[in-house]
Amino acid sequence: MKKDRIKGLLLEQLKKIPIVQIACEKTGIARDTFYRWKIEDKEFAKAAVNAIAEGEMYITDLSETQLIGLIKDKNFPAINLWLRVHHQKYTDRVELSGSLTILDEDLTPEQATLVKEALRLASFDKKTKTNGH
Repeated sequence: MKKDRIKGLLLEQLKKIPIVQIACEKTGIARDTFYRWKIEDKEFAKAAVNAIAEGEMYITDLSETQLIGLIKDKNFPAINLWLRVHHQKYTDRVELSGSLTILDEDLTPEQATLVKEALRLASFDKKTKTNGH
């Protein structure tokens, strides 16, 4: 069937360039048709997701190959990008880590009073605030 052949061609295009608009243009179908097929045909939808993922991996491989070539050519922006992404001491981000321990203990009467007062002041309790507030 012609529709199945076009779907197959579209999936092959997505594996090369994982951009729906471009894949649709190369196979001669409208984007709306692609999205309608995804809704109507669950198998096609799954295959499209897989094809796009495969295409993204392909483009990533190409990009990394080009980046490494630029690094070998002593291109400072390429070197800087590689180091910022792959080595923690060159990164601009801050990472926080820790652990949380939840103790299953009852509050002391004093702690319970403080929590109730804090909730009242924040107006999260069921009682109306006093002093006209």
